[in-house]
Amino acid sequence: MIRFEHVTKSYADGTTAVDDLSFEVAEGELVTLVGPSGCGKTTTMKMVNRLIEPTSGRILVDGEDISTVDPVQLRRRIGYVIQQVGLFPHKTVLDNTATVPHLLGWQRKRARARAAELLDLVGLDPSVYGDRYPDQLSGGQRQRVGVARALAADPPVLLMDEPFGAVDPVVRERLQNEFLRLQSQVRKTVLFVTHDIEEAVRLGDRIAVYGNGRIEQFDAPAAVLGAPATPYVADFVGADRGLKRLSVTPIEAGDLEQPPVVRLDDRLSTVAERLAEEGARWAVVVDDSGRLHGWVSADAVASADPAVRVRERARRMDAWLPLGASLKKAFSTMLQHDAGWIAVLDGDQADHYLGVLTPARLHEALRRSIEADARGGARSEVDVETVPGL
Repeated sequence: MIRFEHVTKSYADGTTAVDDLSFEVAEGELVTLVGPSGCGKTTTMKMVNRLIEPTSGRILVDGEDISTVDPVQLRRRIGYVIQQVGLFPHKTVLDNTATVPHLLGWQRKRARARAAELLDLVGLDPSVYGDRYPDQLSGGQRQRVGVARALAADPPVLLMDEPFGAVDPVVRERLQNEFLRLQSQVRKTVLFVTHDIEEAVRLGDRIAVYGNGRIEQFDAPAAVLGAPATPYVADFVGADRGLKRLSVTPIEAGDLEQPPVVRLDDRLSTVAERLAEEGARWAVVVDDSGRLHGWVSADAVASADPAVRVRERARRMDAWLPLGASLKKAFSTMLQHDAGWIAVLDGDQADHYLGVLTPARLHEALRRSIEADARGGARSEVDVETVPGL
C-alpha cells in the first residue's frame, strides 16, 4: 500500500533528515515509526501526504507515485491525526468530524450521518457529544474526535503523529486500547509515529526503529525486542527489553499446567484422594459445563467433613485471563491478586477452563518465544532447559 524507494530528504544547510530510505507497508498493516527526536520519523510520515517533499526517490501509495498527484487531493484521501488534534474551536464535534466529507462535496445529511457513525465507533455517543464544542471536551475525548475526523471519508491510509502523547498515562492507555479495537474493525494502513518504544511495541504489527535518518531495524515487535539488529537498537529498546517483550507474547495452550480439577458437587473425600494421588496442595473447581468456579485447598479439605460437597469449601478465583492475553497482563494479574498462579479460560467457549499459568511457566513461555523467533519456528516446537525448584 505504501512504498518508499530510495527516499532522501536533505536541507540547504546540509542536514539530511532522511537518508536513502526504502521500505514497504502492506495493506491493512499498522507500522510504528519509533526513535528519538530528530531521527527522521516525522519527516518520513509527512512526506507521505506531501507536507514535506523528498529531495530524491519515490513514494508510492497504492501503486501510484504521489509526486504526480495534486497535494490537496492527496491529503483528502489520507487521514491525518496529530498530537494537538487541531479541531476547529468554532465548530461542533459533529461538524469537526464531518470536515473532510464536506470538502469532498458530500451532501450535509450524508456527511453528518457518517460523522455520527464514526463518533459512535470511537466511543463518543453523537447524541451526547455531537453538539458540544472542543473546549467542552477532555483531552482524551478531543483525541478521539481527531481519530474520527481522520476516518470520516474512509481513507485507505492513516497517518498518526504522536496522537496520544499529550494526555496522561491512564488516558493514553485507554486511547491505545480503543485504537487497537478500532483498527481491528476498520483495518486501515497506518503509519504511527512515536518516541515511546512501549507504545510502538504495543500497537505495531511491525516497528521501524530510526537512528539518524535511517531505519536501523524493521521487524515484528517481538523480534525487535528479542533480537535487536544493532547495538543502537539494543540500547534504544533498553536493557529491560525482556520485560517489554512480555507485552507482545501471548499465552498459548502449551504454556499451561494441569493441576487436579474437581466438580462443585464432588464430595471432599473424593477431592482428598485426588490431591493425595497427585501430591497437590490445591485443586481447581469447575461447574458441570467446565466453567471456572474457583479453587479448593488441601487444608480446607482436611479440616471438613468428608461428606461435604466441594461447593461448600471452594474459594472464589479472581485471578484469571483468556487464552491469548499477553504474558505482561498475566504477570500484572498475578501481582494484583498476590496469586501464585492464574487460571486461563477459552473465551470462545463460554469461558471454558483450560489450565493454569504459573510464574515458572510464564518464564518458560518467554524463553521459548525468544528461541522460536531465533529459529524461525513455533513456540510449541521449542524445548528449554529449566532449573529444578529448590
